[in-house]
Amino acid sequence: MHTVAVLSLKGGVGKTTVALGLASAALRRGARTLVADLDPQGNATATLNPPMTTASLTAVLDTPRDAVIADALAPSSWSPELDVLVSSEDLELLNEPGPDSRRLDNLARALEQLRARPQGERPYEVAILDCPPSLGRLTRSALLAADTALLVTEPTMYAVSGAERAFEAIEAVRQGPNPRLQSAGVLVNRMRPRSYEHHYRVEELRETFGRSVMPTAIPDRLAIQQAQGACLPIHEWKSPGAHEIGLTFNMVLAKILRSSRAGRHRLPGAADDPSAQPDSA
Repeated sequence: MHTVAVLSLKGGVGKTTVALGLASAALRRGARTLVADLDPQGNATATLNPPMTTASLTAVLDTPRDAVIADALAPSSWSPELDVLVSSEDLELLNEPGPDSRRLDNLARALEQLRARPQGERPYEVAILDCPPSLGRLTRSALLAADTALLVTEPTMYAVSGAERAFEAIEAVRQGPNPRLQSAGVLVNRMRPRSYEHHYRVEELRETFGRSVMPTAIPDRLAIQQAQGACLPIHEWKSPGAHEIGLTFNMVLAKILRSSRAGRHRLPGAADDPSAQPDSA
């Protein structure tokens, strides 16, 4: 099971949109998928529209036992191949900063138990962690549990400073409690191809982070809101804009999984090999 933490440092950049787009792309690949909604706002849970559960991720992060995990896990309305560890508002109580590291590794423990499903059950192939828009305890829990971290941003004047802080957090976790954690880089969301300002900000990101900025940006299209409002995967919404976005998410997910297999993740500041060929995705 490859686990991807999707994070941002501010709300409103479309982080959950990206998490759901990756989940939709994973389903399109035929991969059994898990979404863990760590955002107390619960937007991913609402869009995936699972049946009511008797527990939420709050209980799992407190007590990551099989019975508690089962009470917080439900099938999504998208597909029987996509399950949700559901969010709740009281997750915010676990997001307070502080020196106490208690429970930070409980998400990793829960995912490890889900990874070791009984024989005969189809295992999850992709797990997507939708983090809250901050670098608080919940996001740190996700980074401890993840194989890959994907940073989502918009093409704004604050993008560079936000990305710098996020990469510092990823590197701190990688050099500390989770050495397997790698960066998938920066994914620019809500890109308007005709906007000079957006192109300028993307170039600014690339000047700072180089190849860590994904070559593929998610375009700003109404189809995303339409699909989410209908509680449907973007790949099932029938419009030219949805088709374009679906193909984009296919490429992003393929790049994440391919880079993981090849071990080609690099954080900003790593020495560039001038003979290396750029990714084709």
